[in-house]
Amino acid sequence: MTGWRNVWKRLKRHKLAAIGMGVFLALLVAAIIVPWISPYEIDDMDLWNLFAPPSKAHPFGTDELGHDVLVRIMYGGRISLFVGIAAAASSAFLGTLVGVVSGFSGGIVDGILMRFTDLMLSVPTVPVLLIGAMFLGGGLTNIIVILTIFGWMSTARLVRGMTLSLREQPFVEAARASGTKTWKILWKHMLPNLFPIVIVAATLGVSSAILSESALSYLGLGIQPPTPSWGNMLQRAMDYILGAGGDYGRPWWLTVFPGLFVLLAVLSVNFMGDGLRDALDPKMVFQTTTGAAEPADDSVDAELGEAEQPKSVE
Repeated sequence: MTGWRNVWKRLKRHKLAAIGMGVFLALLVAAIIVPWISPYEIDDMDLWNLFAPPSKAHPFGTDELGHDVLVRIMYGGRISLFVGIAAAASSAFLGTLVGVVSGFSGGIVDGILMRFTDLMLSVPTVPVLLIGAMFLGGGLTNIIVILTIFGWMSTARLVRGMTLSLREQPFVEAARASGTKTWKILWKHMLPNLFPIVIVAATLGVSSAILSESALSYLGLGIQPPTPSWGNMLQRAMDYILGAGGDYGRPWWLTVFPGLFVLLAVLSVNFMGDGLRDALDPKMVFQTTTGAAEPADDSVDAELGEAEQPKSVE
């Protein structure tokens, strides 16, 4: 536990990571509790205030049907954040499975799995995502499946490289020599040491999944209305922001606020991922907000460095 306490200390010292974590948690909590704190329901319509600009009654304005934009953004955050987290977790699980089996097995199994991984990496992601969404449809489950299928490869390569290193460690060789079953070696000796890089990969994968869902929904191939997501809110606003709003002009708030929340979510997750990468690597030094290198705390580095050496889990 001492090692993880030191990781937490390092993470708190990383100012951008701390800010990113706070912003992401705030978005997540707001999306969860919106039904209990909002004065409006998701489908409430104010027909006297169509395309109303931001005001005290509607802080983010209203849309073409009089829906409160802030409420729909919060409900849309439920979908976009859930897709991002679920797709990243699924991709990390699949990538870890492939990487561990490939790295630990070696030989022909490693060759086949890595050539398949290289093949998947060579596929142009955006066209394939579009084709997959066209054939499978744009439901919530289908989007998560599509993003998982095309999002596990980088994790697999990272885990495979670490596994190749770990399997040559003395504690793994001792476990083999003592007749320990392969699954027990993987579960008790390999996976705990792979956990840090999987956490970092999964965290960074959340932002990529949020962007991909938003892009698919913006193109009309992701989450379908009337279920709101940040992407399809941008897509619905496109006609109006381009000047098809008639007497209502160009309601800029329909694109600015959903786009701002996508930006906040992606940046906060990326900052968290950078902070975790630095915190889990005792050789990294933190950067101050001005970009200058800040020397690490020697005592914390020493403890964390010792704690993060590959170890056998009894």
